[in-house]
Amino acid sequence: MKQLVVTADDFGLCEEVNEAVEIAHRDGILSATSLMVSAPAAGDAIGRALRLPTLRIGLHVVLVDGRPTLPPEEIPELVDGNGAFPNDLFRPAVRWFFSPAARMQLEREVQAQFEAFRSTGIPLDHVNAHNHMHLHPTVLGIVLRLAAKFGAPFMRLPFEPRALTGSSAPRATIAQSLAVFALAPWLTLMRRRIKHAGLRHNDTLLGLRHSGHLDEALLLDLLRQLPTGITEVYCHPATRRTPQLAAIMPGYDNEAEFAALTSAFVSDRLRALSLKPVGFADLE
Repeated sequence: MKQLVVTADDFGLCEEVNEAVEIAHRDGILSATSLMVSAPAAGDAIGRALRLPTLRIGLHVVLVDGRPTLPPEEIPELVDGNGAFPNDLFRPAVRWFFSPAARMQLEREVQAQFEAFRSTGIPLDHVNAHNHMHLHPTVLGIVLRLAAKFGAPFMRLPFEPRALTGSSAPRATIAQSLAVFALAPWLTLMRRRIKHAGLRHNDTLLGLRHSGHLDEALLLDLLRQLPTGITEVYCHPATRRTPQLAAIMPGYDNEAEFAALTSAFVSDRLRALSLKPVGFADLE
């Protein structure tokens, strides 16, 4: 059996992203999105979500490249001198693993993000993390505990089979191939930990190796190869490429991803496959 969830990340980042999410759900194939509860346009995103009862909303936990939910002075081990999370992914990951103080603050911040989501009154469809930081063993443990506590039924598993690249996509680099190989044992353990926590996960994630470049041609190609099981297609759409988005997502083609989600050809392909994108909570 094939089941499909089409998710947009970074809901709340800016109004151009929020607008793309609303239109792509109303007029396209988008079925879910992941909310950054402390992002600059989170209030606008929540307002749109409340007008779209069929759009499934999850929590996009932010621990790098963003602003915290807690006051920065309460989590000095997690933020830089400007009170923001660092953009660098490596040094914070090392600190979280080795520093007891950082781990305590990390748990408090993640809990604050879950609580901020709960305060919206929106049902919690799923949980994942910005830049897939829930791959980090410390973060994964914290998010799993809190997901079970706050009733998040699904967590994203960032696994994309090497065979499902799409014929229109560029070939994987040597570094990308090595990264996939190195992650394989950890993804196996991650599956076990998610199951042990009582949560479910997708079987396949499409768009991972071509993040920011999921245009119409590539999406049509990937849908043709859709495997059995639960597949999540994730993307980063925006109605307009702003200087802010260019700085945050260098090299991404947010407008092309938005066009793919609202493409009549893509909708026709899904109808031909008898597939209707749903939220995680709607899966059989």
